[in-house]
Amino acid sequence: MRIVRFQPGQPFERPVGAVLARDVRVDGERWNKGRRLAAADLDRLATLGPEGLPGGLLTLVVIEPGDLHEDDAALRLAAAVAGEGLTTHGPGESRVDLRAAWPGVVHVRTTQLERLNRIDQLEVFTVFDGSIVKAGDLVASAKVAPHVVPEVVVAGGERIAAGPGAARRPLVWVAPFKPLRVGAVVLESLHALARERFEASVRAKVETLGSTLVGIDYADDEVSVIAALGRLTRGPGRVDVVLTAGGGSTDPADPFYLAVAALGGRVVRQGVPAHPGSMLWLGRVGRTAILGLPTCGAFSKATAADLVLPRLLTGEAPTPRLVSGIGHGGILTRDHRFRFPAYARELDAPTG
Repeated sequence: MRIVRFQPGQPFERPVGAVLARDVRVDGERWNKGRRLAAADLDRLATLGPEGLPGGLLTLVVIEPGDLHEDDAALRLAAAVAGEGLTTHGPGESRVDLRAAWPGVVHVRTTQLERLNRIDQLEVFTVFDGSIVKAGDLVASAKVAPHVVPEVVVAGGERIAAGPGAARRPLVWVAPFKPLRVGAVVLESLHALARERFEASVRAKVETLGSTLVGIDYADDEVSVIAALGRLTRGPGRVDVVLTAGGGSTDPADPFYLAVAALGGRVVRQGVPAHPGSMLWLGRVGRTAILGLPTCGAFSKATAADLVLPRLLTGEAPTPRLVSGIGHGGILTRDHRFRFPAYARELDAPTG
């Protein structure tokens, strides 16, 4: 790029397509910095002159081969980082916004995001990885700092956003909620009113995220737990996700753990790095994911379960990776309720 400075009223080079380096007023009209000047704009500057210039001089940035205007650079950067589930809005003042195309869970490759943002002049900022969004929510923005940026700088950001190897993934995307089938198994004695509240709470969580609660089984021992889990994880009655309550997550002989083993499944994770909700457990039997809470009462509170369940309802596999990232921001105080789905933001939080 090349810089041209001139004093209005004096002869000056008129480089068509040059960019204003600061906001100015011309004959009472505001011209914003970053504006690409057409020939008519340059003629007006020569005739009228801008008002209130520091030192009486105006700076123009001339775009040369190998350079990109800020808007073009931001569009390229946004296209490089955006995956499925995002729509592009802008540019405006070198910023391009990426908004959710559908309700779902945001995924951000945070390591690559940090690497990209180490490149001077490039800026990509996002919501938290794992955020739950609705259609139209702002998910990320791409921006460049100067009005003109070398194309090689943007190309460097594009390479980082693409990731290594052939199996490339986008830097940020939104996994949509799927219409899955969900069942529940309870190993806990509940009186009628408590049972009614529990069932209403579970149904609200599941249906708000676009899935269907097909039923709730109440069990009283290991044999009945095995039978209930067997019905929900095998054959025509198989569901995609099973929610459990009433187990003892620290007891290796808990009926739920024994039932998972008896059915040929496995416990993937005991405990998650967040509070409240650190005593959750995650397992799978065949193609069915299992999310376990210690008590039915936990379903009526806002806990880490409300960060894990949405991911399961996008079809994400129950793996340690699903919960490992929750630890960053895993102190779920009321000030952090923005991380929860809308249904959970006003629920009570457990004490302790």
